[in-house]
Amino acid sequence: MEKYIENLKNLIVEFTPKIIVALAILIIGLFVIKIVVNSSKKLMKTRGVDVTLQNFLGNLVGVSLKVLLLITVIAKLGIETASFAAIIAAAGLAVGLALQGSLGNFAGGVLIMLFKPFKIGDLIEAQGETGVVKEIEIFTTKLTGLSNREIIIPNGTLSNGTIINFSTEGTRRVDLVIGVSYDADIKQTKEVITAVLTAHTKVLKAPLPTVSVLELADSSVNFAVRPWCNTADYWDVYFEVTENIKLALDKAGIEIPYPHQVNVKK
Repeated sequence: MEKYIENLKNLIVEFTPKIIVALAILIIGLFVIKIVVNSSKKLMKTRGVDVTLQNFLGNLVGVSLKVLLLITVIAKLGIETASFAAIIAAAGLAVGLALQGSLGNFAGGVLIMLFKPFKIGDLIEAQGETGVVKEIEIFTTKLTGLSNREIIIPNGTLSNGTIINFSTEGTRRVDLVIGVSYDADIKQTKEVITAVLTAHTKVLKAPLPTVSVLELADSSVNFAVRPWCNTADYWDVYFEVTENIKLALDKAGIEIPYPHQVNVKK
């Protein structure tokens, strides 16, 4: 027992200075890495580098420096870096399989940086989600959803799927389908709906909005109503125009069909 305690004391005496030095290097190193990453982002900003690329490269620099710091701390603890490298090499296959998805996401992030299908601030639809691009990181892209949800999509699946960018052109077409009764006058209906579109301040004059007969449905004549607006005004135009059309059709005495319940007397 005394021999065990003596050995323990010797180990504490031997490793305590190494642990203290390693912790000091770790703390100082993390502080320096933070300064370097922030400085590199500021430098890229002054050079006019795209915001999306600034964040991506900043994250990449931070991860690389943290890996180097980890190796340095391990070396200061007295662990042979050559042995450490050999262990990593031996476990390389298992790690590679485990990180296959992460490597694919990293590659997807690089592809997004190269081809730039979108940038921070763009409104996109991808992988069944719609939102404004908040941040493009090494492995994932963060969106702010239309209901203010944070949506995180892996870069691998994002880069391999279909991406719809609503912000590229700056304008969007609002697609509405309005159904009216078969008894309604087609010409009058088109005039009423066109007047609503013309009066709305956020509906663009060019391209001109269109109102056309879309189909003769089972219980209604459906009109394709297609106003154009700036991307930022899409939902305002969508909801306000829909409401205004309903009010205008009611005022003109044009019926919008809906299911009726008929009570049959026995």
